[in-house]
Amino acid sequence: MQLIYMFSHPSKEKIREKVKMKCFAAKVEEGVKGEDGKPSVGPVYRNLLSEKGFPPRDSDITTTWDIFSKSVEKFPDNKMLGWRQIVDEKVGPYMWKTYKDIYEEVLLIGSALRAVGAEPGCRVGIYGANCPQWIIAMEACAAHTLICVPLYDTLGPGAVDYIVDHAEIDFVFVQNTKIRGLLEPDCKGAKRLKAIVSFTNVGEEQSYKALEIGVKAYSWLDFLHMGQEKPKETNPPKPSDVCTIMYTSGTSGEPKGVLLTHEAAATCVIGVDLCLDQFEDKMTHEDVYLSFLPLAHILDRANEEYFFRKGASVGYYHGDLNALHDDIQELKPTFLAGVPRVFERIYDGIQKALQELNPRRRLIFYALYKYKLAWMNRGYSHSKASPMADFIAFKKIKNQLGGRIRLLVSGGAPLSLEIEEFLRVTSCCFVVQGYGLTETLGGTTLGYPDEMCMLGTVGVPAVYNEIRLEEVPEMEYDPLGENPAGEICIRGICLFSGYYKNPELTEEVMKDGWFHTGDIGEILPNGLLKIIDRKKNLIKLSQGEYVALEHLESIYGQNPIVQDIWVYGDSFKSMLVAVIVPNPETLNRWAKDLGFTKPFEELCSLPELKEHIISELKSTAEKSKLSRFEYIKAVTVETKPFDVERDLVTATLKNRRTNLLKYYQVSIDEMYRKLAAKRS
Repeated sequence: MQLIYMFSHPSKEKIREKVKMKCFAAKVEEGVKGEDGKPSVGPVYRNLLSEKGFPPRDSDITTTWDIFSKSVEKFPDNKMLGWRQIVDEKVGPYMWKTYKDIYEEVLLIGSALRAVGAEPGCRVGIYGANCPQWIIAMEACAAHTLICVPLYDTLGPGAVDYIVDHAEIDFVFVQNTKIRGLLEPDCKGAKRLKAIVSFTNVGEEQSYKALEIGVKAYSWLDFLHMGQEKPKETNPPKPSDVCTIMYTSGTSGEPKGVLLTHEAAATCVIGVDLCLDQFEDKMTHEDVYLSFLPLAHILDRANEEYFFRKGASVGYYHGDLNALHDDIQELKPTFLAGVPRVFERIYDGIQKALQELNPRRRLIFYALYKYKLAWMNRGYSHSKASPMADFIAFKKIKNQLGGRIRLLVSGGAPLSLEIEEFLRVTSCCFVVQGYGLTETLGGTTLGYPDEMCMLGTVGVPAVYNEIRLEEVPEMEYDPLGENPAGEICIRGICLFSGYYKNPELTEEVMKDGWFHTGDIGEILPNGLLKIIDRKKNLIKLSQGEYVALEHLESIYGQNPIVQDIWVYGDSFKSMLVAVIVPNPETLNRWAKDLGFTKPFEELCSLPELKEHIISELKSTAEKSKLSRFEYIKAVTVETKPFDVERDLVTATLKNRRTNLLKYYQVSIDEMYRKLAAKRS
């Protein structure tokens, strides 16, 4: 009787009480039908907080320096930045510096920069993994109106050389393990540098190599001492000054330098604050953020700026993503942000653990899952939907995330509906998706906590931006159609000022004040934005059919056999092929069922596996109602996931299509040769 009562459906009265039709965005302009060769444009949408105009901004916070310095005044003794020391290859506990500690160090580093010749407007590079020194160097730049230029830790010396030269960088703060690469003969841009400052120490050999090319190398301690001996007054920036030139890794071609002003960055933080302040469960100075996404990427940078605004704490991972779970258990964060692949791995780990449970316990888990989901779908918050289910089944999952987690945010690419729903139910915290680009300072849209109707969407427009869709006729996307869809365009205050030294590209993406993202979105009747496609990776096959490659990768990637996938096609071929990295767990189950006992690498070479994968992909295509020309006709099976080290994916784990083609060109040619032989 007790079980029957526990799993009974909510009453109709409670459903009526909790569920109301909602609209989450304000339509402030109607759409316009295209004419004279111009595309149609959809209605303009804003955040509900901005329906009557953008809210007044805090006059005390107009630059990123204001964000930091005001929090130093309010929260001097709060823990600001934390890190873990590694001694004798053992990772220790988190050590912390307060806002006051960091401020004092920022003043010294800023003074030293001025002492070695840095003047307002100089470009200062920061090259290395996330750590307190990264932020101290960044804030020192802000204190003296210097332009911070992040150098992607994951791009390698080639891209670093390009950025140093293109941005005309004069000074670089660098992780000690990266100094050697920066001083290699291949890195020609290093010769223009005036000084490099190590995050820690500089070896004798490194110091000598630097002097050979006319560059002075300083240890962190030496630079601090210089700042003590030659103090300089701060020279804070104006809102219109450039805060940073952030180079986007891109999926092809050279990195683009995105110009971001202090006004845009500060306004973005204020907007997030206003948005989150609507909700009962607010972020406070007691929250803790685990930083592991590259600080040179806008998502982590924006998150940290927001935490500095709140006087909250940021703890850095110790440098090994494979051991991230250890950092989570040590730090016990309240907030985690990651790209979908991070949450996919969390989901896969939970699924693996579920498969190891005995059938009875697994049945109870899924019964509790469905029960809690039913209440959440009826409008109840995750914490009130089923405390009993949380205690019996889901508390262990929360503990795996440190035990204090309050908010998970996924960005960088769409998170699958299945994984988002699962995490919303089982993680015992708020789970939302967001959407943004470097050009929009990351926070273009954000989902709301406990709104289950937002599953599969990226939420509502940011407070200080507007969104509309533009027609893409070659892909048959119409923003004025029955299902409004088109290229996502953004206008507002939280927007970049252009691409550095590239006015042609700036003009290409900025039209009448609207930034054209290249992403395809759909606006739902309740005002929510859903990412459905990508414009730039549209190709035309030889039979004249258009194919959206990233869209297909997202569909095929949902098949359990797939861990990584890259779909390829071109205008001279009529069929699509793919390189697949199988999911080890799924592959091992398949092998066990067929009696294969070989290691993973040998299983990947079996002809039977290729046939099985093609069959699985065909099944996925049929279920997704893809057109026949969107079916994968041949696959190459790869044993190693696509990684940054081989430059096959970006820092946010998006496929670098040009590099993947170069890397797998032989395999691509061989697949097409075999397909041609079959047809002849």
